[in-house]
Amino acid sequence: MAEIELYELIENLRSELTKARRAGEGEELRFEIGQVELQLSVAVTKEAEASGGVKFWVLELGTDATATSAATQQMTLTLTPQLAGGGKALVSGEAARGEH
Repeated sequence: MAEIELYELIENLRSELTKARRAGEGEELRFEIGQVELQLSVAVTKEAEASGGVKFWVLELGTDATATSAATQQMTLTLTPQLAGGGKALVSGEAARGEH
């Protein structure tokens, strides 16, 4: 199983939501992007170097995750996507033009 750092997961999620929003431009039906809830199994590691810090490695997505390491934690992360200028994000470009 490939490991991915938590920031990479969030970065990829942001990218996919942006693609979905752009793909919906010009569509009559829009979807509001509400809270995004992720259930993760993460391993927490601490770098031994002076400049090192704590890293969160995503091991498994979903609720059926199983791991034997004592450093593995279950985490639920809830994100609320917003546009850079504020406001709710819609899977459509129409919201930027003020249409409802």
